[in-house]
Amino acid sequence: MTALVIAEHNNSAIKAATLNTVTAAKALGGDVHVLVAGQNAGAVAQAAAQIADVAKVLHADGAPLAHGLAENLAAQVLAVQAAGHYSHILFASTPGGKNVAPRVAAKLDVAQISDVTKVESPDVFERPIYAGNAIVTVQSDDSVNVMSVRTTAFDAAAATGGSAAVETVAAVADSGKSSFVGQELTKSERPELVAAKIIVSGGRAMGSSEKFTEVLTPLADKLGAAIGASRAAVDAGYASNDLQVGQTGKIVAPQLYIACGISGAIQHLAGMKDSKVIVAINKDPEAPIFSVANYGLVADLFQAVPELVKAL
Repeated sequence: MTALVIAEHNNSAIKAATLNTVTAAKALGGDVHVLVAGQNAGAVAQAAAQIADVAKVLHADGAPLAHGLAENLAAQVLAVQAAGHYSHILFASTPGGKNVAPRVAAKLDVAQISDVTKVESPDVFERPIYAGNAIVTVQSDDSVNVMSVRTTAFDAAAATGGSAAVETVAAVADSGKSSFVGQELTKSERPELVAAKIIVSGGRAMGSSEKFTEVLTPLADKLGAAIGASRAAVDAGYASNDLQVGQTGKIVAPQLYIACGISGAIQHLAGMKDSKVIVAINKDPEAPIFSVANYGLVADLFQAVPELVKAL
């Protein structure tokens, strides 16, 4: 039994989500192989070979794989599967992974097992349903298990210490179904939201984008934290959608999560309730966020947060 992990990377560095996915693959009990598909991504393949518990790295390099287009990457995974006959194919449950995994599962005519949070055995898994309010145990009888892994549920594998062999595999041809036009990247000195150890988030109660920035930025700067937002704040235009935390945004599990003016709708709680310590600041004592908070402060955030910044 051998599992194949699909690496996430930017052609120059491997992304942290891959390390968590390797840990999930190792829990299956067999060998772990990693597929690095990209263009001029030799450095990524070498980095993948150093990940602890990885037995082999498959490196597919070609122009059609340069930008991670779902159609081309899915075709590459299927080509590798045809040659290797893996029992499990694992993707990180990220926007990229969610874009490719269903295509692979459909082509293999198997059910996709989404958002796996625990591996009980090679064919039994746990995953959340109803926005995380219930956990279902799934037993698969498919010959190949195509899985997406909720990375916050698994510790990251050690990025060094491994010595896997790197094997070159042929890159697939361009499917012609989609093309890369361009991208606009937001540059920030703050930690990436999904990897941050501390997150300061704001909700609808912030009132405006100006207040959102004015109130939260000093606190985030003091703590070296990433900034997040509830869906209500994003929908209101207070913050960009790449900052959204929740079921329809990003799933996070930092060491410390500070929720400012967030009521605690189910879809938001689904994205952050696995945080190690949750601090809630809200003037409504009945706000649902207090039900999951380790520490709650019933206060006006516009007074409490500046005072907290001064105290720090």
